[in-house]
Order: sequence, then C-alpha cells, then structure tokens
Amino acid sequence: MNRSNLILVALGLMILVYTSNSQGERAMDKKSQARDQVHKWNIHDPNRPQPSVVTPGPAGLPVPAPLDAVVLFDGKDLSRWEDTLGQPARWKVEMGYMEVVKKAGDIRTKQKFGDCQLHVEWSAPAEVKGEGQECGNSGVFLMTLYEVQVLDCYQNQTYPDGMTAAIYGQYPPLVNACRPPGEWQTFDIIFHRPRFGVDAGLTRPASITVFHNGILVQDDVELTGPTEHKKRPPYQAHPDKLPLQLQDHGNLVRYRNIWIRELPEEKE
Repeated sequence: MNRSNLILVALGLMILVYTSNSQGERAMDKKSQARDQVHKWNIHDPNRPQPSVVTPGPAGLPVPAPLDAVVLFDGKDLSRWEDTLGQPARWKVEMGYMEVVKKAGDIRTKQKFGDCQLHVEWSAPAEVKGEGQECGNSGVFLMTLYEVQVLDCYQNQTYPDGMTAAIYGQYPPLVNACRPPGEWQTFDIIFHRPRFGVDAGLTRPASITVFHNGILVQDDVELTGPTEHKKRPPYQAHPDKLPLQLQDHGNLVRYRNIWIRELPEEKE
C-alpha cells in the first residue's frame, strides 16, 4: 500500500472514531437533558427564583387533635419520644412546648408510621441570631428520611429548596408563608410512603402535600428519593412504617401540639 492510500485509510479511521464519539456524546447529552427536565436547577442553587411572600392569617390557639389521632406531644412530657439511639429524649419541656437542646441530637417517635396526616406547630427563636440556614433551623422528617424544612425565612433569604416548608433539596414551597420569629406556625402534612415491589424495586415514589399556616405550599409532589444535603440519593427499599423525626440543628426551635392520623393503606 502506497503512502497516499495509508493517509486515506488513516483519515477514514479518524472520521469513524469521531462519528462514534459524537454519537456517544449526543446520547449522554440526551440523558443529561432528561435529568435536567426533572431537576431544572442544581441542588441548593442560590440563583433559583425565590417564592413570592404571602401574609398568613394571625397565629391562633393550638388546633385540637381529632378523636382518631395519635397525640405525639401534648405539652407535658416526651414519653412518646426517644433519641436516635433509642435512649430517652433530652429536649427541654416547659410551658406546653418542647425545645431543642443543642447537641442533644435528633428525636424520633417510638411508634412507627407510614401513610399519614401530620399536624405540627413550631416556633423559631424570637431573638434572631444568624442568617440563611443558621436562622431557626430544624426539620420534620417523615419516616426519618423525607424532610420538610423548618427555618425562619421571615425576611431571611436562603436557597429556595432549603427554605421554610421546602422538601429539602428537592422542591421549594409555592410561596413563603412565614410568620415573624417567635410566633407559632403550623405545618399540616399529607404523606404517602413509597411503595416497593417483591424484588425491592420502587413501584411508586413517596408524595407530600404541605399546608404552611393554612396556605398550600406543596401540592402532592413526588419525591425523587430521601432528602439529603447536596445529594439526591435514590430510593432504597425500607419498611412500610418508620418513626417521625425532629431535627436538632443547633437552633432553639420549639414545638407543640403534635398529632398524627394514620391513613388507610391504598391498594396497589
């Protein structure tokens, strides 16, 4: 084979490799675009548009628990709660509320739950210290895995998927319905657990609806998996019922009047 033919063969191989690589890159781009259609913003992106601010009605008296509800905290003691190691919960209880004790750790219910309606009343510290994520930070974790963010976002801006009533790292609230720090706020949450098949594969994702101070802020959104900081971990099969967990993030957040209604398990 002469020199000219060798050059032609080499050029042909280069074109073949380039075409193959380009096709592979386009395939990868399509996968990336598919992911971006689900997650249009990076996790905790500060450039994500801020939800508009709405003014909820005035804070009222505690909402009475329905007769079929399990009262998880009635302002008297933490007998229904424990720490994450199964030891007695060490948060402070006084004047009808419980308060985070720094470094005491998260607390969780001794009873386990799946599909549920949950009512939680909470208050960020009246004395504002810090800003962003360091201002009245805590969290309500359904099944210890799926967090609805507690934070003081009254005139306090942070990344939208980590603000008050966000599904942490996944969905900002539809609006910012915060009351001023020190005032009591409410979460009313409808939660449907994820479903897993006999092979432990996901058959249906978890979904959450949240009302913050009586205003709809999460409308039956489907979770992409457990909520974590700067991560979107995939689902892993877990029991049908797990505890409810409240977060110690080092801020003196208070909780009162927590009750839960177990919902009938939906048929597949």
